[in-house]
Amino acid sequence: MPANSLDRSIVVGVDASESALDAVRWAAVDAALRGAPLHLVFAVPPVADAPLDESPVRLLHDRLRDTAQAALDNAAEIARKAVGDRPVPDIRTFLVDEPAVTVLSGLAETAYFVVVGVRGMSAYHRSLLGSVSTGVARHAQGPVVVVPGGTEPISDRPVVVGVDGSAHSVRALEIAFDEASRRAVPLLAVHVWEELSGDTRSHADAVELLAGMLERNAAEFPGVEVKTLVMEGHPARILLDAAAGAQLLVVGSHGTRGYPGMALGSTGHALLHGSECPIALVRLRN
Repeated sequence: MPANSLDRSIVVGVDASESALDAVRWAAVDAALRGAPLHLVFAVPPVADAPLDESPVRLLHDRLRDTAQAALDNAAEIARKAVGDRPVPDIRTFLVDEPAVTVLSGLAETAYFVVVGVRGMSAYHRSLLGSVSTGVARHAQGPVVVVPGGTEPISDRPVVVGVDGSAHSVRALEIAFDEASRRAVPLLAVHVWEELSGDTRSHADAVELLAGMLERNAAEFPGVEVKTLVMEGHPARILLDAAAGAQLLVVGSHGTRGYPGMALGSTGHALLHGSECPIALVRLRN
């Protein structure tokens, strides 16, 4: 499959679960909004040591592939229905014999988004994130969107973005402005600092930092209504409260205290397990 493609497709991890179809619906609408190709990927673990054609292991693997192809065909149909009266994106399906985390994390290096679903609708259930969702969110070298069950693909709710001054949050801010513009909704930019962490800036300093980061993107997206929230406190708690009425939360995968190669910062981890709306975790590509 075109892992090195530069067409910036939106990639969705598909399996036989209903939560994967929630991810497909969200991704299909997002692809339609930006005119991007939609790639649906079902990864089946490969058979070790190439057993004989008639072996039970080979027969089971072939049966799994048949089930996976049927799930991909169903997902493609769900995607076409999800876009409504919007232009249907170019939808392609891929059945690959690789571990799911490996293939999806690799595709994140070139995709616009890699989108995965999680089981359950409550924050409690999302504390039981599947191994694929968790693995991709932690290790993909590119933006990953994690979609909770029962999510509306698009609504009139705002987009919320966490801004902390890190390079990851600069890219998160660009993505959030773009999403808010395409969805024709307001953008709420949230900046939080913690005095307990040694950050001794004043409220005025924090307001100035956020205003400076917003300036460039606001000029590029003049139609987006921007609201701001600047607070001292616990970043994850404040962001979760701010995103309670949002249709998308966008954050950097780790903030100013992160380090190169870090998988997922503490705030990103808390948000991943607690967000009630889809969350885009933005990691800069190497």
